[in-house]
Amino acid sequence: MACLSERAPARNPFDAIAGSYDRTFTDSPIGRAQRSAVWPELLAAFRPGSEVVEIGCGTGVDACFLAERGVSVFGFDRSEEMIRVAGARIDHRRRYFRDASVELATWPAERIAELAPGRLFDGALSNFGALNCLAGLRQFAGQLARCLKPRAPALVCLMGRLCVWEVVWFLMRGQPRPAFRRFSRNGVMARLAPDEFLRVHYPGVGELEREFSPGFRLRDVKAVGLAVPPSYTDACARKFPRLLKLAARADSRIARYPLLRTLGDHILLRFERVGA
Repeated sequence: MACLSERAPARNPFDAIAGSYDRTFTDSPIGRAQRSAVWPELLAAFRPGSEVVEIGCGTGVDACFLAERGVSVFGFDRSEEMIRVAGARIDHRRRYFRDASVELATWPAERIAELAPGRLFDGALSNFGALNCLAGLRQFAGQLARCLKPRAPALVCLMGRLCVWEVVWFLMRGQPRPAFRRFSRNGVMARLAPDEFLRVHYPGVGELEREFSPGFRLRDVKAVGLAVPPSYTDACARKFPRLLKLAARADSRIARYPLLRTLGDHILLRFERVGA
């Protein structure tokens, strides 16, 4: 495992939650349900022997999943602590990798074109909201296009503008402001830890399609967390595991319905690199 690092002048907000992220999301019932909805799409997009760049790799869960199925991953994250946790996971899981490797880097997404100059990847992945933390998606998409081979798939999973679960959940608690927070055009300040905040943006599918053009063409849209609720409802999900299983089963059937696929907690978009 190669590990590159660019020292940031200040602590990254995600450093504060790196140690607890797997416990609070990855290993939670809702986290497992939502990730299980994404993984089949990764297997359909990325073939054994291919090399994929992962933007915002977090604790390395998706990188290990792909490497264990023969897909090499170059994962990077702005958070040094996330990369540290990912490195420990990769060292532990390496014996299961199928002729594949995982490289890690501490690096900002805004400078992706500088990460591996001259190297062209077979695909790209960004899972569970890493791109919600970027303000300049058009510039990022332009740089990403320079890193991919023609017709390479780019799978982007991020929080969309309208989550029905979120609206209902907070309105039932008499909290209209968080119920409609995703509609803010300038984003909202999210609290990750007691003294750690960052601005989060919630783009719509149409906006994403425009920002990723002309280098990419949108090929597919799927809701992730449509019937399955957001992770902050995990306490309720643990009380009703059968209902969560039914919700996950429903999502597998309706997540691509045209009127529903943009209403999930997350939206998974599959882009294709255009041209040479």
